Amino acid sequence: MQAVLQTKGLLSLPSNPRIRAFHPPPSQGLRHRFNPLHPLLKPKYFNVSSLSLDGFSKFQGFVTKPQLVGQKNRTFPICRAEAAAASGDGQPVYGEKESPKFMGMELVTLKKIIPLGMMFFCILFNYTILRDTKDVLVVTAEGSSAEIIPFLKTWVNLPMAVGFMLLYTKLANVLSKEALFFTVILPFIAFFGAFGFVLYPLSHYFHPTALADKLLNILGPRFLGPLAIMRIWSFCLFYVMAELWGSVVISVLFWGFANQITTVEEAKRFYPLFGLGANVALIFSGRTVKYFSQLRQNLGPGVDGWALSLKGMMSIVVVMGLAICSLYWWVNHNVPLPTRSKKKKEKVRMGTMESLKFLLSSRYIRDLAALVVAYGISINLVEVTWKSKLKAQFPTPNEYSSFMGDFSTATGIATFTMMILSQWIFDKYGWGVAAKITPTVLLLTGVGFFSLILFGDPFAPALAKFGMTPLLAAVYVGAMQNIFSKSAKYSLFDPCKEMAYIPLDEDTKVKGKAAIDVVCNPLGKSGGALIQQFMILSFGSLANSTPYLGGVLLVIVLIWLAAARSLDGQFTALRQEEELEKEMERAAVKIAVISQNENGGNSSLASGSTINPTEGDSAKTSSEPSSPRNV
Repeated sequence: MQAVLQTKGLLSLPSNPRIRAFHPPPSQGLRHRFNPLHPLLKPKYFNVSSLSLDGFSKFQGFVTKPQLVGQKNRTFPICRAEAAAASGDGQPVYGEKESPKFMGMELVTLKKIIPLGMMFFCILFNYTILRDTKDVLVVTAEGSSAEIIPFLKTWVNLPMAVGFMLLYTKLANVLSKEALFFTVILPFIAFFGAFGFVLYPLSHYFHPTALADKLLNILGPRFLGPLAIMRIWSFCLFYVMAELWGSVVISVLFWGFANQITTVEEAKRFYPLFGLGANVALIFSGRTVKYFSQLRQNLGPGVDGWALSLKGMMSIVVVMGLAICSLYWWVNHNVPLPTRSKKKKEKVRMGTMESLKFLLSSRYIRDLAALVVAYGISINLVEVTWKSKLKAQFPTPNEYSSFMGDFSTATGIATFTMMILSQWIFDKYGWGVAAKITPTVLLLTGVGFFSLILFGDPFAPALAKFGMTPLLAAVYVGAMQNIFSKSAKYSLFDPCKEMAYIPLDEDTKVKGKAAIDVVCNPLGKSGGALIQQFMILSFGSLANSTPYLGGVLLVIVLIWLAAARSLDGQFTALRQEEELEKEMERAAVKIAVISQNENGGNSSLASGSTINPTEGDSAKTSSEPSSPRNV
């Protein structure tokens, strides 16, 4: 108690203190508990935010002001410490209304989080249906194959994405946020509904099949992919719109809206739950695709089962889209927006050449960039080859779509499980092991996948005992590779990538992230497609390019593992350096506190005050100033 209340001899009490000064009448209440003995004296070791004169909070319209010597008014409002003590026990703060709660959460928070979770579920439910359907349309269409995908991503998807974002930027300058949301999402919903009921049933009337056949005879089979874009242009348009749904509706519209209406504390608490909910949506949507893909079994001859399945799935997409719009409208009109600071932070913007220079200047950033580029190239190399074998095994749209439904469900289950295990992996094995799991999975499954494709005949007798052919085994191994690589990417690779920025200094952190976003993400996504285009045009087909694609994949994954190992050493060194600096800062703070305590004790003892007051008659004591008594 003496150490807490020590004030270097400045605070003194009379030798015969009046009891009234220390025990205010009960009628005065809590507000007299923290009245200072002298208005200008602030005890050194008190919590300034709770006991200092300017630490009193607003209460019922009054604001406390510092008291000068001689002022009589000593009636202060309740202090923040008392309010915190009252609210900390679950009691409402005196003079304030307690916000209503349900199951320990404020109703205002629930009014935001529940609709956001439902919106996220509907958006990802639609995205899984659209992602599976777009592959079925462009891969299984007559006159097309999986070779169309790299050309489609580079020459159609990328330009339309850039054009859409330019248009979105222009609209954002002239429309309100609510109008912008509906202006962007409603054309998506209208297109998918029109495709299922109008464009697909009438596609054979406006697809230039004869012209595509004529050009194919002139140019040769190596141009099958580029010509297929013209042959099935409406299916390619569906492919691009489905890709844009993932990048625009999920990344731009939903996360922009979520960041607008939630606070940082709410985001830390509930955003991870959205990730788990996304995988639940993946499981349910995969079952939905499987159900509609099997409708063909119950139909009579001459009925286009895929057209019927497409109508059912697009109807669900439209209903879910309208539900998204309804939830967005309700939140906008019933949930108050959190207050934000109007001060804008400067964002580092780097051009392509500036980003390249910065990438080359730092070994740490180069290794991190290698991870991002290697992942994008590896996934594209395997995925297109796997889809070509998938078409060979399941040639009809309904069979292909049914398998993709099972694939989506398995991906959701695997990712959900990996997200739960990822925390344990980080805690037990650290960043380095977690960063190497994704390339290791890709390497092992890639070796098995390409081995079954290139050297499948020797494995045929052994596989026949399990009722499988080398082609079917390659399809299953490729599916396992895609499932585990995607689940490892979402649960381990993305967290490792973001964690790698943490120990960097602020300048390197901001510029490095900007450089990787500008250069490495597009390079990783388009790099695999460009490699495949070169191989197809050089060797005539995707099948002829398979051995070389396998070799390229092996080199890319080995570079990935080497970069992860190098980055692990640098990351560990930076973390140790950061921990050492923190320990030194804590030690410096402790030394400063001990020094202040010793100086305070010496000044108290040197004040010359007597512990026991001088004895005298009571009358003299009451009339003269009392001897000081140090507290």
